[in-house]
Amino acid sequence: MSQFDVALVGEFNLDVVLYGLPESLPPEHELLASDMALLLGGSTAITANNLARLGNRVGLIAPKAEDMFAGYCVAELEDARVDLSRTVAAPHGIRTGVSVHLQHENFRRSLTYTGSTACLRFDDLDLAYLCSARHFHLASLYLQQGLIDDVPRLLALLKEAGLSTSLDTNDDPTGAFAGTISETLKYVDIFMPNEREAMALSGEASFERAVARLSSLVPVVVIKRGERGALVVDRGRRIEQPAVSVQPVDAVGAGDSFNAGFLHGYLQGWVTEECLRMGNLAGAYSTTQIGGTSAFRDQRAMGAFFQGNAPDLYRVA
Repeated sequence: MSQFDVALVGEFNLDVVLYGLPESLPPEHELLASDMALLLGGSTAITANNLARLGNRVGLIAPKAEDMFAGYCVAELEDARVDLSRTVAAPHGIRTGVSVHLQHENFRRSLTYTGSTACLRFDDLDLAYLCSARHFHLASLYLQQGLIDDVPRLLALLKEAGLSTSLDTNDDPTGAFAGTISETLKYVDIFMPNEREAMALSGEASFERAVARLSSLVPVVVIKRGERGALVVDRGRRIEQPAVSVQPVDAVGAGDSFNAGFLHGYLQGWVTEECLRMGNLAGAYSTTQIGGTSAFRDQRAMGAFFQGNAPDLYRVA
């Protein structure tokens, strides 16, 4: 029997969210936010946390700095029962990464110090630990500068060991979306970009051409489209579902929460339509409270939401 349902490699960091900011941010002025929050952040950590809160056995290998931010993140993940027994000590002087999200009325600005995220290297990974899972998920590809060139080799080894794999590259701060992506996708079973990332990674100028290009490279392509819901192309079969209507607080981590919901269904052996429903529900549910993990901490509220919207799918863990 596998030790974990899902193993992940990547980052945990601190999310600082400021609300109620004006759209214009003139220099040399003290601008006031209406509210703020300090939360567990990092796409990998949010996905791991929410997968565990949904009832999956989750193991995460991440670099850990020696600071109070790392202690907070570790406590949050351990509260969700994510296994962190293979954390890697970050080099001396490297601090935990921090993302500052400036939440305006209609959009968000994000600023990130990658910190320990970029320190993780292939030689730091316990491959036997990763191979003890059924599935492997990787996120924040372009932030993991110490690992990115070895990702194809890592995925190939895990595929050879019998794991299924999924990838969400997330954004590339350079805007280039270059590097080893073509080689990497050879070993990916489920590719999970958003619409903008899909077009950038495919090199296509239209969304439909991007869908066609990516679905020719990966068996299952899942593209998140925000308020327009999500699209899956599963071995040539196209499935679209609208977004779930909720009253949102913010969209921080909504895409990572979608990934957790979709992968939860996948690990249960559900058909693709059901996985997509669960992804849309998890992404929407995430937005009902601050940040990417707060909503998933309340097991009673989470159970009520999913059972109310998908009683045929969801069971309380």
